[in-house]
Amino acid sequence: MPKINGNEIRPGNILEHKGGLWSVVKIDHVKPGKGGAFAQVELRNLRNGSKLNERFRSADKVEKVRLEQKDQQYLYSEGESLILMDMETYEQTYAKSSLLGDKLSFLQEGMVVTAEFFEEEILGITLPQKVSCTVVETEPVISGQTVANSYKPATLDNGMKIMIPPYISEGTEIAVNTETFEFSERI
Repeated sequence: MPKINGNEIRPGNILEHKGGLWSVVKIDHVKPGKGGAFAQVELRNLRNGSKLNERFRSADKVEKVRLEQKDQQYLYSEGESLILMDMETYEQTYAKSSLLGDKLSFLQEGMVVTAEFFEEEILGITLPQKVSCTVVETEPVISGQTVANSYKPATLDNGMKIMIPPYISEGTEIAVNTETFEFSERI
């Protein structure tokens, strides 16, 4: 793994530090009146989610880690684990469902996700940006309200509650943005 100087650390970098893997969340470059400049770095542990604030001087060396990204197909859940399959080798791997957090309800059987590996361990899962869902419960369409820029609450087939435009009715298939949990478009 390549070593980088403390002043080369950027948000989004993955670092090996104090025996763990950390994602750089935020960085502030500080130049105090007395003493040398340093980078105040906020880190998040990729394995347990804990946070850490560290100071790195430009002379400090830290190991930068590169995660390997592979497309995986979601097969099914087993307890707290997700079973994923490598689409090239058909090898099955296990991942913690907690890696997805609130996005877990958007996961659908057969969906292709991007898994981030460090050696053989999955440290992150990214869903497609848009996911297809069906509206199962919402208020009826009121004529004349389609022109107004208002939204109404709706419950989707995965149990998620979002706001949708007034012209969408029950049974309509829509695309939902998995990053913002917002209505994207009608399918």
